[in-house]
Amino acid sequence: MKILVLNCGSSSIKYKLFDMDTRAILAQGGVEKIGLPDSFLQVKLPNGEKVKIEQAMPEHTVGIQLILNSLIDEKIGCLQSLDEINAVGHRVVHGGEKFNQSVVITPEVKEMIIKCIELAPLHNPANLKGIEAIEQTLPTVPQVAVFDTAFHQTMPDEAYMYALPYELYEKYAIRRYGFHGTSHRYVSARVCEYLGVDPAQTKIITAHIGNGGSCAAVLNGKSVDTSMGLTPVEGLMMGTRSGDLDLGAATYIMDKENLTTAEFSNLVNKKSGLMGVSGVSSDARDIENAVQAGNQRADLARRMFIYRVKKYIGAYAAAMNGVDVIVFTGGIGENDAYIRAEVTKGLTYLGIDFDESKNAVRGEEALLTTPDSKVAVCIIPTDEEWMIASDTMHLV
Repeated sequence: MKILVLNCGSSSIKYKLFDMDTRAILAQGGVEKIGLPDSFLQVKLPNGEKVKIEQAMPEHTVGIQLILNSLIDEKIGCLQSLDEINAVGHRVVHGGEKFNQSVVITPEVKEMIIKCIELAPLHNPANLKGIEAIEQTLPTVPQVAVFDTAFHQTMPDEAYMYALPYELYEKYAIRRYGFHGTSHRYVSARVCEYLGVDPAQTKIITAHIGNGGSCAAVLNGKSVDTSMGLTPVEGLMMGTRSGDLDLGAATYIMDKENLTTAEFSNLVNKKSGLMGVSGVSSDARDIENAVQAGNQRADLARRMFIYRVKKYIGAYAAAMNGVDVIVFTGGIGENDAYIRAEVTKGLTYLGIDFDESKNAVRGEEALLTTPDSKVAVCIIPTDEEWMIASDTMHLV
């Protein structure tokens, strides 16, 4: 069975084609800069070579058609015909309260995705464009929506409710939803396989940290809390997002700077975080280089980033009355040994015996603690695309 996975952003499309029988990645790549004159498709070939195809792509349908054409191209393709694609799985960012698991896409499902656009105005419209593009180009192929929010629908109400007038929840469904759910679901299950423990008897804290970041408390296989909220701006400090912020500070800034709600949203989503504090970059690698060069603001930004990850892990250990496993994943979690070590150094009270010699690893599954450690600290590279493909295969 061959399944195509699509992750459509506002101006980009990432894709992978899986052979589900062998778990092999037959094709992968991405479209960038949709709507701009210099848009392109980059295909990563099995030998690691990258092929760049430049073409004007005014909207997503053209980009998806280009991806499909590349799959059957004589030189860089892997299929004889598009009829070999058995199903398409889509990442959909926001499913609201309606979806607590992945679903086959129907007209009714599309309507619910549309209703959630106001909760994820940057993401859901792009996800919907991907679905509709496949409807046009491969009309008989079944499609599945895999929601970022679904895994966190098991949170209890004391964790997901905000302390606002209850009528606002009743009228607008304002509550914590959480994101990165597919990643948290994958790594929390995979780490149990890796360690040989029963997920139904394990307290896990997952730290998905990259340009976007969130922590989750996973108790006996179910999410019971997560750091992102109604939107992805709450929680950890991120590349350009502020994370947690005093609401009084928000209204104060808006008054002082005479900002509209849209302008303030842009401030906390795109101009804050590592970028806003350091003034250097949103990328942790650039921050590290700036720290080495003596940049004090970059050093402050990195210390703030580490502190907030550590604080959330401590909070979730309290929420679950303990923790058995801590998992690092995401671009920073998988690759930045310094940040992993600094976060873990502040958690020795939990009984963590961190092994520095095991920490010099990038992008690989690894156990970073000694056999005597009361808590296992691991790296588990995330694989959201495989989760989407697996859900798709199961449903169709």
